[in-house]
Amino acid sequence: MKRKEVVRHLTEQGCILKREGGSHSVYFNLINKKTSTLPRHNEINDYLVKKICKDLDIKFP
Repeated sequence: MKRKEVVRHLTEQGCILKREGGSHSVYFNLINKKTSTLPRHNEINDYLVKKICKDLDIKFP
């Protein structure tokens, strides 16, 4: 899945960008108070996207 699609899905689900790291972006779910990291790759594996959504307690796209 493209990184842009994942970022768009996270923001639609109420997550915000908390901070930028060296090779990852940290997203924060305001509703559930949970965080997860998103790597800065053009393509992100579907298994990793599913894990990020599970960490943030949101639905899988």
